[in-house]
Amino acid sequence: MLQDILLVIFGLVIGGIIGFLIARNVMKKYLKKNPPINEEMIKALMMQMGRKPSQKQINQMMKSMEKYM
Repeated sequence: MLQDILLVIFGLVIGGIIGFLIARNVMKKYLKKNPPINEEMIKALMMQMGRKPSQKQINQMMKSMEKYM
């Protein structure tokens, strides 16, 4: 009886860990394929702040954002 309960708990823990790892990998792939922000959005944001961004600045911001994904 106790053995059955421990097996169920062990199975749930292992399933939770495996599910978390799979979900994390799926989200990483999705965000890499469909980034939440692109060059046009960065350009628009900088223009709203009153700056005319150069392509170099846009590329730097994109690289810094890719680092965190």
